[in-house]
Amino acid sequence: QVQLVESGGGLVQPGGSLRLSCTASGGVFSVDTMAWYRQAPGKQRELVAVFNDDRSTKYADAVKGRFTISSNGAKNTIQLEMHNPRPEDTAVYYCYAELMLPDRSLELWGQGTQVTVSS
Repeated sequence: QVQLVESGGGLVQPGGSLRLSCTASGGVFSVDTMAWYRQAPGKQRELVAVFNDDRSTKYADAVKGRFTISSNGAKNTIQLEMHNPRPEDTAVYYCYAELMLPDRSLELWGQGTQVTVSS
């Protein structure tokens, strides 16, 4: 059974740094797209950053220049490097993946990891 496993959330001070990681595993598949979303209390889930199959990336305006999304060679793992985080970056961060299985496509969400930016 294919699943996404996230790690790396926690408490970080403003101006610090934090790394989130997400790995897709558990079956035969190829990765089309992986991304990070976040949801703050009382707000809708929003896109943070995308890593595409052609290795292109896209960022939300709010995190451009501060966050970096990257992937390993096999493209089944993505990381989000958060530099100079701000209190408004506090949210539950979710990994998302669009996968191609032998017989179908599959969209998956991770379980979410809490990131709290506070001094």
